Amino acid sequence: MTNIRPFRDSDAPVMVEIFRRAVNELGSLAYGPEQVAVWASLQPTPERFAELMKDGRCCLVAVDHDDQVVAFTDVEKDGHIGFLYALPDIAGRGIVSELYDALEAEAKTQNIGKLYSEASEQAKSFLLKKGFSVVERRDFEVAGVPIHNYAVEKRLRKPS
Repeated sequence: MTNIRPFRDSDAPVMVEIFRRAVNELGSLAYGPEQVAVWASLQPTPERFAELMKDGRCCLVAVDHDDQVVAFTDVEKDGHIGFLYALPDIAGRGIVSELYDALEAEAKTQNIGKLYSEASEQAKSFLLKKGFSVVERRDFEVAGVPIHNYAVEKRLRKPS
């Protein structure tokens, strides 16, 4: 069982490192070097992470036995998931699955009716297993580099 807890300001520097490693090491499995570089350029600073995670959204982190963050995710009040990143070393161990399940449970507690996100190739595969569906592929450019992701969503309750 993974320990999952709310974000603390002291987690922000580690989250930067997790973002960097996930994009560079896992992103390169589905995206080219230019695409990975431009995606990595979007990495928030520790200060920006701390600011974002305290803007009213729910941010959860999975930590190891030393309380070091190994994965993190968030959900905004409207159901938007902005981040779902993990250290490449923990891929396939079920930790991200437990973290996501905790986030979905929190979203239901907050009466959020639908979760949605813009998912990379890897995140799309994971989220499809969690019951999300692809709305559309999104092709766009960042700093002149073509890249893509997927608009995905999952209903948590029937629309009223």
